[in-house]
Amino acid sequence: MAEILVNVGRRCRREGLEPPSRATVYKLLKLLPTPTYRVSDLPPAVRRALYNLGSESDVPAHQLAFYCFNYGDLAAASFAAGLPWLAIHQALGVPGYRARSRGLVEAVARARGI
Repeated sequence: MAEILVNVGRRCRREGLEPPSRATVYKLLKLLPTPTYRVSDLPPAVRRALYNLGSESDVPAHQLAFYCFNYGDLAAASFAAGLPWLAIHQALGVPGYRARSRGLVEAVARARGI
């Protein structure tokens, strides 16, 4: 996050704009779109974690991370741990984690510096 703020601040000053506050950047990160994935293109363990979605469904990366951490096995959680950092950051804000699953996603976020 510190690196993002430095880069945004530098670019804003170069353009003659006032850099946004840290809080503003965090609010924006909650709203930015994450990549989407077609369920049929995902590994079998991940598809099993997405138990209520059809194979032709598209799922945003942050929801994919939530389902993998909350309902998936180790292979699905490992897949989710490698998703883009924005997806994991947004997945942290999704309500409904089981306690063990919440601890896992928080550990992944810490390990990745999110």
